[in-house]
Amino acid sequence: MTFAPEHHYAKVGDSLVHFVTAGEGPALVLLHGWPQTWYAWRKVMPELSKSYRVIAPDLRGLGDSSRPSSGFDMRTVAGEIANLLQGHLGLKKIHLAGHDWGGPAAFALAAFHPGLVQKLVMWDAAVPGDGSGSYSQAGRRWHHAFHQTLDLPEALIAGREDVYYRWFYRQFGHRPDAMSESDIQEYLRTYRDVATLRTGLSYYRNVPQDVRDNEEFLRNGRLTMPILAYGGAESMGRGEEGFTSLQRVGQDVKGGTIPDCGHWVAEERPEFVIAEMSAFLRG
Repeated sequence: MTFAPEHHYAKVGDSLVHFVTAGEGPALVLLHGWPQTWYAWRKVMPELSKSYRVIAPDLRGLGDSSRPSSGFDMRTVAGEIANLLQGHLGLKKIHLAGHDWGGPAAFALAAFHPGLVQKLVMWDAAVPGDGSGSYSQAGRRWHHAFHQTLDLPEALIAGREDVYYRWFYRQFGHRPDAMSESDIQEYLRTYRDVATLRTGLSYYRNVPQDVRDNEEFLRNGRLTMPILAYGGAESMGRGEEGFTSLQRVGQDVKGGTIPDCGHWVAEERPEFVIAEMSAFLRG
C-alpha cells in the first residue's frame, strides 16, 4: 500500500501553517530544519505512523507555510507550533522530535510550554545557550556567521539558490544517495522563493535572542522529561555534541553518535531513526 500522508493548512496567529499528518494513536510531532521542509521525514513517517498519529509541520516561514515579516526566534517559532497543536488540533500531550533547527524549536516547545511534551528526541541538533559557548561548533559551521551577516548573503545567494542549497544537500551528508535529484528538487521548490531566503536567514539572525531566552530558562532548572539525543558521526554531523548539549539542559538524557551518518539523519539512516525512536517512545 502506498504511503499517502494528508496535507492540511491552519491559520495560526499571523501565519498560515502547512502540516502533514499520517496514522492514528498517540501524537508524535516531527520538526524539520534548514534548508528542508516536512519532507525530510518522508522515509520514517510510513513506519512511525503505524503506531502514532504523526504530525509534521512546515516551520514558520518555511516550506509551504506562509512568510511572516518577523518572529523567527525559537520561542516564537515554538509558540506557533504549540498553538497549532493545542488550539487547532486540541492536543494536550505529545511526543516530539526535532532535527537541525527543528531541534532548538523542539527544545523551546518543551521548555516554554510545560506539560505538553512527554518525551523529546533530538537528531543532530544542539541547544543555543546551553552553556557550551558555541552553537556554531567554534566556527566549524561557517554558514552560521555568514547567515547572520546583514545584506551580504542575500546579495550573493539571490538568483543562485540552486547552487547554494545544493552544496549543503550534497556536502553535509555522509551518504551520497541520501537525497535523490527529485528529493532536492522538492526542497528547492520552496527554497527558490526569494521570501524563503529572508525567512531562512532570519533563523540564524535570531540566535542571540535564542541564547538569552534559553539561558533565562536554564537559570531556573532543566528539562525533566526523558530525552534521546544522537548526532551523525561523519561529515558535517555534530557527533557527540548533540548528546552533550542535551545533557547540559536535561536531567534524563540518553543517546550518542550514529555511525555511517552525516547531518541528514532521517534520510541517511532512516532504519536507525525508526528503531531508536520506536524503542525510546515505547519504553
